[in-house]
Amino acid sequence: MLFSFFPSFSFSLSQLFSPFRPFRSIYFLKVKFNLLKITENAENSRNVQILWFFCNNLKFSVRIFIKLNMETSCQGSGIMWFFKDRGFDDKSIHEMSRKCKRLESVDKEKASENWEYLKSIGIQERKLPSVIGKCPKILTLDLRWRPNQRSLEEKLCPLLAFFEALGAPEKQFGKMILLNPRIISYSIESKLSQTVDFLASLGLSKDGMIGKVLVKHPYIMGYSVGKRLRPTSEFLRLLGLTGPQLQKVAMNFPEVLCRDVDKILRPNVIYLQSCGFSSSQIAALVAGYPPILIKSVSNSLGPRIKFLEEVMGRQIAEVADYPDFFRHGLKKRLEVRQKLLKQKEVQCSLSEMLDCNQKKFLLKFGFS
Repeated sequence: MLFSFFPSFSFSLSQLFSPFRPFRSIYFLKVKFNLLKITENAENSRNVQILWFFCNNLKFSVRIFIKLNMETSCQGSGIMWFFKDRGFDDKSIHEMSRKCKRLESVDKEKASENWEYLKSIGIQERKLPSVIGKCPKILTLDLRWRPNQRSLEEKLCPLLAFFEALGAPEKQFGKMILLNPRIISYSIESKLSQTVDFLASLGLSKDGMIGKVLVKHPYIMGYSVGKRLRPTSEFLRLLGLTGPQLQKVAMNFPEVLCRDVDKILRPNVIYLQSCGFSSSQIAALVAGYPPILIKSVSNSLGPRIKFLEEVMGRQIAEVADYPDFFRHGLKKRLEVRQKLLKQKEVQCSLSEMLDCNQKKFLLKFGFS
C-alpha cells in the first residue's frame, strides 16, 4: 500500500508507521502540504480506513486519524477503542503499552470482561482507570478457561485465599488491588510468602496482625525483603527500638519500613542529632512517632523545631517527651493554639496543649 504525494513522492505504510511502535492500532499525525492524493490497494486481509479533516479554507492543514485494521492487529485496534471509550488519553495509552507489550493483542471483549470482574470484587468503576494504568497486565489475563492459559479469576482466587488466611477480609481485597494493582503479578511462593515471613520475624502473628498490615499498606509487598525491609528494621534496632516498638512501627506505620535507610532515614537522624537530640531521645522520638524518620526536614521537621524554640520558647527535651508534636499541623494547630495561650498567658505542657480537639481545647483553657 502506498501514499502518493504530488508531484512525485511515495513511501510504504510500514515505513510511515515504524517510528510509532509498539502501539500500531491508532495514530494521530499532523501533516501540512499543498496537495495530497491517496492511493489505496488493500488486500482481503488488510483494510485501512483514513479520515481527513480539512480546515482553514482548504489550506490543507490536516489532522489525520488512521485506524489500521489488519488481520494480525485487529485485536489491538479493539483494545484501543476500549481505552478511548473509558476516558484514557493518548499519553496514558502509550505508557500502558510500554509497560505491557502483550496489551495490543488483547481483544475488547476480554478487556471488558476483566473490567467488569474488577468491579465485582469491590473496585469502584471511577477508580479502575488508575488500577489499569498502574498494572495494564491485569487486562491480559483471560477470564475464560483455556488449556495452558491462566484466567484472571484463576490468578486472583489463590491470592484471595492467601490473604484471607492471614486475616485480611475478602471485602478488602478490591481495596488492596486498587492501592497496589501489581499484586496480581506477585508470586505467592517467591514474593508474598517472604514478606509474610519477614513480618512474622518481627513478632506479628499470621492469624490477623499481618493481614491488617497488608491491607493498610499493600505497597509493602512490592519491596524486597533482603534489600529494603530487613535493612530498615535493622537500622531501627540500632537506633534503640525494642521488639514491641518495631511491631508498633510495622502495625501502625508500615510505610516507614519501606523507605531507604541511606537516602531518607539516616539523613533525618543526622538532622535530629544536629538539633541537639541525644541518642536516647531520638530513640524515644522514633518509637513515639515513627514517621519522624520519613518527614521532610525542610518542609516539616525544621519549621516545627524552629517554631518550638523561637516562638513557643520551649526546649527540645519537651518534644522527646511528646513525639506526637510532629504530627500536628504547623499552621492549623500549633500556631493557632500558641497564639490563644499567649493571649491568656497560660503555661502548659505540649500534651495538654495538643492532645485534644479544638472544642475541648477551648473549654479546657476557658475560651468562649
